[in-house]
Amino acid sequence: MRRGAFVYCDGANFNAIVGRVRPGDLGVDAMHINLHKTFSTPHGGGGPGAGPVVFSEALAPFAPLPFVREGERRLVPACRGGDRREPSWRQLRPHGPPSMGRWGCSCGRRPYMLSHGADGLRQVAEDAVLNANYVLRSLDDVLDAPLRAAAGPACTRRCFSDDGMAEGFTTLDIAKGLIDEGFHPMTMYFPLVVHGSMLIEPTETESKAALDQFIGALRSVAERAKAGDPALKTAPHFAPAPPAGRDGRGAQARAGVARSGVGGGGGVAGAAQ
Repeated sequence: MRRGAFVYCDGANFNAIVGRVRPGDLGVDAMHINLHKTFSTPHGGGGPGAGPVVFSEALAPFAPLPFVREGERRLVPACRGGDRREPSWRQLRPHGPPSMGRWGCSCGRRPYMLSHGADGLRQVAEDAVLNANYVLRSLDDVLDAPLRAAAGPACTRRCFSDDGMAEGFTTLDIAKGLIDEGFHPMTMYFPLVVHGSMLIEPTETESKAALDQFIGALRSVAERAKAGDPALKTAPHFAPAPPAGRDGRGAQARAGVARSGVGGGGGVAGAAQ
């Protein structure tokens, strides 16, 4: 706040620094400790954007209810406006039954953290960063990594582009080919500053054997795309396609169709859209 502004930090990749860095020491005033990819939470479907929002002393009085404060021996929930200074916001309410969704996701992380302890969580960050760089170095001879020269080694994510693919072949073709190899595709077309972006984010829970299997599959599909293999244009061949076709989910979203069903053509291919 020394320069008249507050600093927000996105905690989506907190697993890169957990146990090693305290965001408050960096001058961060607000941070969403997002559980997607952190503390063993899956990324994307099955790993919702959930987790506590923490504030600096300057912003804490403006936090919505309910929140927790430090008690004599433990954290204490505060659910009344009298538990903090005004101004107060209206109370936020949880979404959905407490046994489902984000609540269960958050509770599952507590035993994960307790079982690791402080030294184990530090190892989490080291393993996550190691895994990301292992994927980068194993694929940068077959896939273009446009941000590598500027950013150096990866933290917990590595971005590749579709540069060098045969004419007419795109990231979508590579993603569909990965489905036939038994892998859910990586995040596609994000970040927007990279053309045909493929954002790969291995976590600390991935073994070297699992990474090697994924690297081999992606290398094979990428080489096929560079060679112009026409079979990729009709992939996936071994998974049910969405009701509206290979690229149907985008059309369904634009048309306001939000229905999904495994028996009706959902499954892996549908989830990959």
